[in-house]
Amino acid sequence: MNDRLSARPTRRALVGTALGHALEWYDWGIYAIFVPFFSTRFFDPHDKVSAVLSSLAVFAVGFAARPIGGLVVGRFADRVGRKPMMLATVAGMAAGSLVIGLCPTYATLGAGASAILVLARIVQGLATGGELPSAQTYLAEYAPRRRRGLWSSVIYIASVGGNTVGVLLGLLLSVLLSESAMASFGWRIPFIVGGVLGAGTLWIRRSLAESATFTAEREERPRLWQEVLRHRRQAVQVVGMSVGLTVVYYAWVIAAPAYAISTMHVNADAALLAGVLSSLVLIGVLPAWGALSDRVGRRPVLLVSTLGTAVSLFPLQAMIDGSAWRLGVAMAVAMVFIGAGVSILPAAYAEMFPTHIRTVGLAVPYSIAVAAFGGTAPYLQTWMGATAGRAAFTGYVVLLLVVSAMTVLTLPETRGMSLTATGNHGDDTEGIEREAA
Repeated sequence: MNDRLSARPTRRALVGTALGHALEWYDWGIYAIFVPFFSTRFFDPHDKVSAVLSSLAVFAVGFAARPIGGLVVGRFADRVGRKPMMLATVAGMAAGSLVIGLCPTYATLGAGASAILVLARIVQGLATGGELPSAQTYLAEYAPRRRRGLWSSVIYIASVGGNTVGVLLGLLLSVLLSESAMASFGWRIPFIVGGVLGAGTLWIRRSLAESATFTAEREERPRLWQEVLRHRRQAVQVVGMSVGLTVVYYAWVIAAPAYAISTMHVNADAALLAGVLSSLVLIGVLPAWGALSDRVGRRPVLLVSTLGTAVSLFPLQAMIDGSAWRLGVAMAVAMVFIGAGVSILPAAYAEMFPTHIRTVGLAVPYSIAVAAFGGTAPYLQTWMGATAGRAAFTGYVVLLLVVSAMTVLTLPETRGMSLTATGNHGDDTEGIEREAA
């Protein structure tokens, strides 16, 4: 197959993929960031701690819907195409965000407001469960195979960018609005903005071309569960690779500013600014790590990420003592190691499965891992910090990172392999390594 026709990404494909993925992380990020401001608007305002914990529990409920979304969307993406499902996921994310932004409060509807929040998060969970594997697969199939690691970094550049936009919006609103105004209506603004951004992304994605790799192998559609069982080893490896990097990503990239504000009582403006600056560091290192993996391989870079982060977490935690600048420095150092792993996960995942099961093969185990570990990370971070101290949660994260590192050691090296049917048969380790050579 001609690489110039099937693998070279177009500008529209890159922009459309990136914007949708940025929207996913914008939506999830603003929820975590604005919990301190809207929690008492959806739950009993007389118990603020309980309201925050309830809001974080709803955050986890949204994640619980991801495996279902991953299964349904992933299956259709492997049967009817990547593009239609990428349209559906953006529509779901935008709709959920808009509903939250316009939802009546607990004072108006009582428990009904809580129920609407839960339903909106479930819709977003279903959508995002299919967004990540669909977008990652689409981009990986477009990328030149010798530069797939570099191109895969676009996924997390977009995700960090989307989250950073949410943080900046939070910072701007906290500066312009009083605390009472933020609690009254300011928290609605980022969710309404998310709905508008989703509509724009939907318009861009509608003109994307279908993945040429998928189109070329459209007729090869074996039975789903037969293929899932055949690739069960890869499914377990996806879970193992994901648990550590997912939890540390949510704890340090997404939820750290909100945790610092609500639990460590760091000044809100300063904590959000620290989050923005550290995110810029992460965006800067992502393409560098991706390009390095195209030269030295996926496994070495993934090991640097998992083991480097594990070793550094306790010293970085000790730096944070309620000071915003210490928070920013600690987050920035963590981003260097975290970036090594997340920059190339899209490429590594895509290289584990053949085309006819590439989306759903990733979607289901990845969504299970994210739901079980990522979705509960902010809640556990708050709960463990309050009951056993911050070190308990850090130890939990380090343990999961070790699990991810051990999983990486079981992977074949897939740098530069072909994603066509002749280049990837899942269990054909010898063929994979020959393609990578």
